[in-house]
Amino acid sequence: MSRYDGRAADAGSYRDRRSEGAFGGGSRAFAAPSKGDASAAASELDGLPRFEKNFYVESPAVAGMTEEEVEAYRRRREITVEGRDVPKPVLEFRDVGFPEYVLQEITKAGFVEPTPIQSQGWPMALRGRDLIGIAETGSGKTLAYLLPAIVHVNAQPILAPGDGPIVLVLAPTRELAVQIQQEATKFGASSKIKSTCIYGGVPKGPQVRDLQKGVEIVIATPGRLIDMIESHHTNLRRVTYLVLDEADRMLDMGFEPQIKKIVSQIRPDRQTLYWSATWPKEVEQLARNFLFDPCKVTIGSEDLKANHAIVQHVEILSESQKYNKLVNLLEDIMDGSRILIFMDTKKGCDQITRQLRMDGWPALSIHGDKSQAERDWVLSEFKSGKSPIMTATDVAARGLDVKDVKYVINYDFPGSLEDYVHRIGRTGRAGAKGTAYSFFTAANARFAKELISILEEAGQKVSSELAAMGRGAPPPSSGYRDRYRGYGGGRSWS
Repeated sequence: MSRYDGRAADAGSYRDRRSEGAFGGGSRAFAAPSKGDASAAASELDGLPRFEKNFYVESPAVAGMTEEEVEAYRRRREITVEGRDVPKPVLEFRDVGFPEYVLQEITKAGFVEPTPIQSQGWPMALRGRDLIGIAETGSGKTLAYLLPAIVHVNAQPILAPGDGPIVLVLAPTRELAVQIQQEATKFGASSKIKSTCIYGGVPKGPQVRDLQKGVEIVIATPGRLIDMIESHHTNLRRVTYLVLDEADRMLDMGFEPQIKKIVSQIRPDRQTLYWSATWPKEVEQLARNFLFDPCKVTIGSEDLKANHAIVQHVEILSESQKYNKLVNLLEDIMDGSRILIFMDTKKGCDQITRQLRMDGWPALSIHGDKSQAERDWVLSEFKSGKSPIMTATDVAARGLDVKDVKYVINYDFPGSLEDYVHRIGRTGRAGAKGTAYSFFTAANARFAKELISILEEAGQKVSSELAAMGRGAPPPSSGYRDRYRGYGGGRSWS
């Protein structure tokens, strides 16, 4: 028996309490608990097995940091913290207190030092605190919650037959869920932690078999997970570590009712980690429903801004000029590097891909209407460099982790500046440099002012045409010079 848990409770007690509505996901406020709240929580938890979630022991090196040194480090790495009793950041991996098996995986992966979100997020998570993490994509947040999750799992009683997972990670898209599971498999292998990925668009059979065998970590999209729960293929009675990744994206996609339904099935004294790239009011409100007395860490500013490692170009042109502009741009930049081209619609994605292939360019497309098998194949071809050009709708814009994407092209400007920042964030990851090109038409004029702010904050050039649109001047007419008209003929690719 684990030293952390008596495991003596009646196995049915949790199910009974859940049916009485005792485990609603709502009304977990940010404030510290009052005595009344504490006694109410105690009655809700009566009969549930206890579990351990505080594993953090501050290293002498971290304990020895003065407040001035802590503040200087946070300023240098653009870390802002809020909350009660926030731990000091860790400067090196050995200061975190990870078990040796986790440190070995970190060394094997070739990481040199913690990223800012890891530096501050790991001590928070290992303390067992609820956590809000606001950081741009590519910041290392996946490991910021996965490595503490592995420590958490290894401290709990082993799974019994019929038990569901201990760790649940909710993600908005299939692609992101698969990538998270790949990391969970890599870093959990040494301690024999099993994980599975639950998402729609593929047969349920293999996923059901994984759940029935028992897995400690489940990474899931909300819809398919609810399907599995309602079909009695799994349950959430053992979940004590909950992660909501890209919460803003899940809200954008309309998943709020499903998230609330899932969270209502999880014990209220769980540890919850809530990750988002942006912090609009809706995301904050959802966090208020699910988190209890959290620590909050923000990397950079909560104001929308682009990664400074990305060179941004904005081309003002007409709709009819886009394709020729794209071809000429590819002629200039194509060197075998990966190029990601974003479209607004699935139809447009397929049409432009078909035209590029007819013109001899090695392009494939990915969007929500394609089968999971085809999407996996396209991603594999793109990642391997066999097809270095991939067109995509926004399904690939968030969470897609393809190393060495050198260029992002917004063939269609996105419907929000948040999506613009996340699209171009597919390049310039993990310290690399990147370049983004965006085609901007009269239909996008309403975004000009905010786009200029993002460009200026990142130290980018703002063209006179875009500046004029930002001041409310009418956009250039369709007679705007077309340097690219007259392109003809295909090209061969070898």
